Amino acid sequence: MSGTDTSSGGLDPQDPNVLSVTAAMVNRRGLHARAAARLVTVAEQFDANVEVRRGDQTVSARSIMGLMMLGAGRGESVTLMATGWDAHAAIEALMALIEAGFHEDD
Repeated sequence: MSGTDTSSGGLDPQDPNVLSVTAAMVNRRGLHARAAARLVTVAEQFDANVEVRRGDQTVSARSIMGLMMLGAGRGESVTLMATGWDAHAAIEALMALIEAGFHEDD
């Protein structure tokens, strides 16, 4: 899967080997360019394969363009999915970022 693939392929949240958690966008502008860049920066700190899903679109957490194409606005939810030896740490770090509103000043 390429970094900007928005197909329904990718990790399956029903797979027992995939960590999966749902997060709501709490920042004012949702998953816009700056927020997407911050999410990519955090995702790149881990070896885990991390994907983000909204509706039937799934993208790599390492793709700024893919993340922005999800169009997740304030109050909308995305599903974070990860596999790999550090998947749990990656999910925790990404959840902390999202719950902190991407550290934006609203």
